[in-house]
Amino acid sequence: MQDKNSLEHSVWDCKHHVVWIPKCRRKILYGQLRKYLGKRLHELAQQKESKILEGHMCVDHIHMLIQIPPKYAVAQVIGYIKGKAQ
Repeated sequence: MQDKNSLEHSVWDCKHHVVWIPKCRRKILYGQLRKYLGKRLHELAQQKESKILEGHMCVDHIHMLIQIPPKYAVAQVIGYIKGKAQ
């Protein structure tokens, strides 16, 4: 149980696969933006007590495996990250 996290009365291991697609699948995720987004997404996830375990930035979308504690809704954390990453 070393890879599990715990809250006061529970032990959890919640991992979610998330895919983001920019509007009209614009091919804007390469170059300088890619370097900036990688660091920024990790910082924003830590602010919500979450951790990005794995991520891939393709030309027109992002795949991310993120670990989110059960006290936060998935939509809440992802909305926060997407809103602040711009």
